[in-house]
Amino acid sequence: MTEPTDLAADKPAVPADWLYVESLDLEAQGVAHKPDGKVVFIEGALPFEYVSANINRTKNNWERGTLTAVHRESSQRVAPHCPHFGLHQGSCGGCKMQHLHVSTQVAVKQRVLEDNLWHLGKLKPESIFRPIEGPAWGYRYRARLSVRYVRKKGTVLVGFHERKSRYVADMQVCPVLPPHVDALLMPLRALIASLDAVETIPQIELACGDSVTALVLRHLEPLSDADVTRLRDFARQHDGVQWWLQSKGPETVCLLDDGGELLSYALPEFGITMPFKPTDFTQVNPQINRVLVSRALRLLDAQTDERVIDWFCGLGNFTLPLATQARDVLGIEGSDSLVARSRENYLKNKDSAKPGKTLAVTEFAARNLFDMTPDQLMADGIADKWLVDPPREGAFALVRSLASLHQQKLGLSDEPATPGATAWQPPKRIVYVSCNPSTLARDADLLVHQAGYRCSGAGVVNMFPHTAHVESIAVFDLIELLP
Repeated sequence: MTEPTDLAADKPAVPADWLYVESLDLEAQGVAHKPDGKVVFIEGALPFEYVSANINRTKNNWERGTLTAVHRESSQRVAPHCPHFGLHQGSCGGCKMQHLHVSTQVAVKQRVLEDNLWHLGKLKPESIFRPIEGPAWGYRYRARLSVRYVRKKGTVLVGFHERKSRYVADMQVCPVLPPHVDALLMPLRALIASLDAVETIPQIELACGDSVTALVLRHLEPLSDADVTRLRDFARQHDGVQWWLQSKGPETVCLLDDGGELLSYALPEFGITMPFKPTDFTQVNPQINRVLVSRALRLLDAQTDERVIDWFCGLGNFTLPLATQARDVLGIEGSDSLVARSRENYLKNKDSAKPGKTLAVTEFAARNLFDMTPDQLMADGIADKWLVDPPREGAFALVRSLASLHQQKLGLSDEPATPGATAWQPPKRIVYVSCNPSTLARDADLLVHQAGYRCSGAGVVNMFPHTAHVESIAVFDLIELLP
């Protein structure tokens, strides 16, 4: 991250207790050094600022503190848009970077990605993709809102936790939520306060589709008939609200009233509509997801004569769009129930496809992708291209198996030979969508240094503006072996 308008190189003489902030860490804390070289992490400070801080934790090699004064301000510091953001007591912990200009947030995340690829993966992408960006506000279509009845004050709180606290923030607005959900915060507080079960409701999970807003009410005791009536009245008063109930674990989630519109989102570029349940994994930011799917498929460049495997396919967010381009597609996911749902979504979209937009032959399979072996990898057959979209844990077992087969082809492996390994062909291109730059870098290390690929490019996806979360996309192309 660079900022030529600030005096980063020509630092003037300043009081000895001032700290000069050099960078941001992965938690969006400013990083400074004391004169003796000791690192200080400062919450609320920005690069190229001179600040004072209240040190609240000290270790042998580092200290952590909270900003108390800014003596020379960064040109990228902005006024937070939300009144609940900040370092004050009771502030909301949902966002960490509202004080930093959104374009600079993206630059910081790009630097985090590049630093991880270099320091952990020992590689540099051949090109840096333009960041995928979208609306900075009103983007969060999924959220888990905590609920707490404060007996002493006779009030109900609904929102995210306070900064560094288990208490629920007293949130009256939340500009990162869609405007129609933001407008529901205070009515929800009043609704919960009116319920007989006011003291036994710990959370409301939010999932917005294109036209339905699902609210999953976690209740620790059976709801009274009067409470159920109050929920129904609330839904009638607020367009698009759909109540789901959760009495125990996720498997108990059920719709309060059958009928009504299905919760779904569209990928209009591909003519795809994706039904989902409120507890299913879907991307938090639907605007960015549409762009991400389009960018990933454009980078993968699947042709009508090619077979593609979509690893960690989930509900088919990438699989079904791929089926509009490739010859045939295989979607692989760890959960049997998700595989069943993926098949349902495929059949639904196949039946409703527009003339000339028939989906290619697509199969789905359940595999434990965290326990992948070279034998299992070969059993799923040869594919021209892969799309990989793992959770935060990454795809280590998958890429390790790929690397093992490559090493066997070269005669460099110390592992027992895998039957048929020399005839098996790896994918020509892999597009890897990541929600954790450190596990991406770990997997990229294997792909580049042991599996015979080069990193053609990488870039960030600003899926979560104002947070330190780094989503990214990378492309790996096979280096053809000499005959």
